[in-house]
Amino acid sequence: MSEQFRAEVFQNQYLPQGVREVNAIMTITSENVDVKVATPKNGRLFGIICDTSGSMGGNKIQAAKEAMSKLVNLLPHDAHFFIVTGASRANVVFPVSPATGEKKQQAIAAIKHIKANGGTLMSTWLTQALTQFKIMPQAVRQALLLTDGQNDDSDEESLQNVLKQCEGVFQCDCRGVGTDWRVAQLQQIADQLLGTTDIIPNAAMIEADFRSILEKAMSKNVSDVALRLWTPQGAKILFCKQVSPDIVDLTHRSQPVKAQVVDYPTGAWGSNESRDYHFCIEVNPGNVGDEMLAGRASLIYTLNGVENKLAEARILATWTDDEAKSTKIDRRVAHYTGQAELAQSIQEGLEARARNDMEIATAKLGKAVKLAHESGNEATAKLLKTVVDVLDAPTGTVRLKREVAKEDAMALETRSTKTTRIPKSGN
Repeated sequence: MSEQFRAEVFQNQYLPQGVREVNAIMTITSENVDVKVATPKNGRLFGIICDTSGSMGGNKIQAAKEAMSKLVNLLPHDAHFFIVTGASRANVVFPVSPATGEKKQQAIAAIKHIKANGGTLMSTWLTQALTQFKIMPQAVRQALLLTDGQNDDSDEESLQNVLKQCEGVFQCDCRGVGTDWRVAQLQQIADQLLGTTDIIPNAAMIEADFRSILEKAMSKNVSDVALRLWTPQGAKILFCKQVSPDIVDLTHRSQPVKAQVVDYPTGAWGSNESRDYHFCIEVNPGNVGDEMLAGRASLIYTLNGVENKLAEARILATWTDDEAKSTKIDRRVAHYTGQAELAQSIQEGLEARARNDMEIATAKLGKAVKLAHESGNEATAKLLKTVVDVLDAPTGTVRLKREVAKEDAMALETRSTKTTRIPKSGN
């Protein structure tokens, strides 16, 4: 199994005397992961969680039902699935079942009877989904949640509680259809459940998005993989973030294993997948010439209670008085630091725009344009052009657009954490 995952660390290990912070980017790549790792006994379980509150009526619920029916038909025969609908309370439309032809037809028949009515209490939806996922605890477990509205404020505490229970049990990709939902609410669910968030601007696009999510979910072969980080005595982990393909802060998700060792969840992995992680570790500084192992990062897969080390890489620190060595910034560290700054600038700019603070909004979004240009993040640069007129990208000179479609602003907000990798020519 060690041949199937590869880990590399990129950093400048040379530090000036007295400096404590060690930064490193760890790239983990799965190469031709053996599909037998997820045995037929363990399998895959895919859950569909669909909003059926009153606001979903009309074209939205009809499009969602059609998309769900087609999704069920696309499920591979070696998978299992279930369907939960939710409004003020949740309903198991179709319980965990193998994706046989007969079960698919039964599920599609059940989908036809779904109606939209009631309020929005997402905690009840996730509670029902959790019950279904627990039926197959060893499977690769992934869900899709579709909504068009805002969760009721009265549900906040219950939602927090159920998210803690769901954490580590299943992953969940969240999609908001239309523009009446709150980006932050869905991002909170998706981030905690190691999924993605995105906008589906109109109901006609639901099916295509569902297909993409299912294809990605069915490519996952290895479940319950953790990133394990050992640090020396006296060291402190300042942060651990996934920085590619998007930014996910894992810092507060650490689980202690033993003294000086913690695990961070990474979710399920598929074949030929690559992700980047950024560690920042504070260590006790050494003298000039001292070298230290500042951290050891491993990828750990647990199967039937037995831990398997999939890959490992070392993070080093060497103190020097050679300024040429210590002032050199590793390109990957610089790149992803810039990508995090880009995401933050967009968030702060959109928040300022929402409260009509146009001076701050212009400055922050202008900075975002400059950062996107410098890093070659063309997808984000394109989204920024929907909210600002770019006068000069290299300097970040912009003018706020007077009229911005709500769906464009929401698309920029939801996709602001998607990063671009450093070009291979810059290795």
